[in-house]
Amino acid sequence: MAIEVVLLGTGNPLPDAGRAGAASLVRAGGKTFLVDAGRGVCMRLVAAGVLPVMLDAVLLTHLHSDHICDLNDVLTTQWVMSPTTRPLPLFGPEGTAAVVDGMMAMLGPDISYRRAHHDDLEWDPQFEVTEAAPGVLFDDGAVRITAARTDHRPVDATLAFRFDYDGHAVVLAGDTLPCAGLDELCAGADTYVQTVLRDDLVSLVPMQRFRDTIDYHSTVEQAAATAARAGVGTLVLTHQIPTPAPGSSDEWIALARRHFDGRVVFGEDLLQITTSSD
Repeated sequence: MAIEVVLLGTGNPLPDAGRAGAASLVRAGGKTFLVDAGRGVCMRLVAAGVLPVMLDAVLLTHLHSDHICDLNDVLTTQWVMSPTTRPLPLFGPEGTAAVVDGMMAMLGPDISYRRAHHDDLEWDPQFEVTEAAPGVLFDDGAVRITAARTDHRPVDATLAFRFDYDGHAVVLAGDTLPCAGLDELCAGADTYVQTVLRDDLVSLVPMQRFRDTIDYHSTVEQAAATAARAGVGTLVLTHQIPTPAPGSSDEWIALARRHFDGRVVFGEDLLQITTSSD
């Protein structure tokens, strides 16, 4: 029995032809979950064999635009493909409900046009929004999802998620510094997926706004140290900042291996990581 993670998008806020925006897919126990909904998420979902109508829930790590900018595409596509009304559960930090309200207002004309044209589309798109506190968010007796606070200040609040199934666990964290909540969530996990930054490269960029990203993202070394403290089996480097140069993945992996003895995986779009008992 496996937990499968697919890195749908590993890009950062700067557009890149080869990388979609921040988003990951988690499959476990017959359930399918989307974590974050960045640029191009629906296209990457289809490439992974999933349509929005197949999702059991969406989880948001935080409300930075590059992690939610295509949430409206997930919602509208799920809505127009559903044969009956089916609210999509959405878990996110404080402020998520207000974001969804604003998104629905933006989609107002589209919703009215489609309902006017399709007689069988008798309902508006719907999310069941839960503004999540730390603790268990979902437990169906097989799959359990636990949230913990992370540290991406001044972004407040931010979350990481742990998926437990059949004696295995994977953790997906968004943009965060090392923190106690992350350590607790990662403890003993098989796989830890983390946004990472190369401060040696970012510090060379002659633009203060870009250099400012250093103080609220985990460096590769910090992510590796978190993985080592927690006894994680596999560290996955994703949402890399800056966009990695072609052929540079070994450099990123080498930085992590200075602090972590386990398996290190360099994230690319549509890379699949499977954690199983086999």
